[in-house]
Amino acid sequence: MSTEITERLNSLAAKLGQQRGSIETEEATKNAFVMPFISLVLGYDVFNPNEVVPEFTADVGTKRGEKVDYAIVKDGAVQILIECKHVGAPLNIKHASQLFRYFATTSARIAVLTNGDEYHFFTDLDAPNKMDEKPFLVIQVSDLDSALIPELNKLAKDAFDLDSIISAAEELKYVGEFKRVLAAQFSEPDTDWVKFLTARVYEGSFTQKVRDQFSGLVTKAMKQFLNDRVNDRLKAALGGQAMQNDNASVSSSDASEHVATASARSAVDSSEGRDDIETTLEELEGFQIVRAIACSEVTPSRIAQRDNKTYFGILLDDNNRKPIARLWFNTGQKYLGLFDEEKNETRVPIESLDEIYQHAEQIRATVGYYG
Repeated sequence: MSTEITERLNSLAAKLGQQRGSIETEEATKNAFVMPFISLVLGYDVFNPNEVVPEFTADVGTKRGEKVDYAIVKDGAVQILIECKHVGAPLNIKHASQLFRYFATTSARIAVLTNGDEYHFFTDLDAPNKMDEKPFLVIQVSDLDSALIPELNKLAKDAFDLDSIISAAEELKYVGEFKRVLAAQFSEPDTDWVKFLTARVYEGSFTQKVRDQFSGLVTKAMKQFLNDRVNDRLKAALGGQAMQNDNASVSSSDASEHVATASARSAVDSSEGRDDIETTLEELEGFQIVRAIACSEVTPSRIAQRDNKTYFGILLDDNNRKPIARLWFNTGQKYLGLFDEEKNETRVPIESLDEIYQHAEQIRATVGYYG
């Protein structure tokens, strides 16, 4: 089921990339993105009022007639409340006043604040029957964290498990907070973080001059650390794949192709000086998106990456004669290289990684050309 949800979220991400620029109202956001999320990802029938109640109304003290955008009903009781904002709008707890009031007067234990891309899930960990101010789970469709898919799956209709959701919520909440804090520090470390790390490598006083010197060094070190870890994991994965290939029995034609491929790779490595190549996190993220798209046609292990000085290549079977796509990210304007049946490349300008999803059909077709 998690695989199905991932595929549907990827499809919704592609739709977001294509349509978010033309969405101008909250109502359009609900129709274009939120209803498909409730229907395709969570599996509830948005046209069945016994499952999904739009414009859900309940009298809350003196606030009579107030509405929440959606209430999801299961086993005859309201389980989830959803409040929607315009796509791209920042999500802040001050935007959730209706959710706070409804949470206390209905049977719902889960509240969701969304702008069609980000989904913030709340429960009542801090005080019974009172919605927390911080979410226990944050999902961003356009930048999906696959580690959170199993938790999202617990909210789906066929697997809805409230006890399991609540029991895992506290850990999710604090792990998510830690990740957001670390992400902020990796992006722009504050004084306390710089001081904390500097004290472990520098014995002098932490003066303003030292702070200015080490702020840049800390930022650079953290980025290199992340890059090294990602590269190590990829090398291990590719090494394992190579061992499988070495142990496999191949035909003489396959062996010839393997030799030709190895020779081509050797020529590329020699001519382009691979020691000077630095694979960026953005290139690796782009590779993961292309692989997620192409794995509908072949197993993920067959989709390989090979970085060069001028572009990042994505290949089928690690074969230079089977290019799937290229990422031209080494200049100010990014390009996605796509291939036709004759292996002619067309470079398409892109502004963000999300735009790769707009070319999913061409990427799948290219994989299909190689049988």
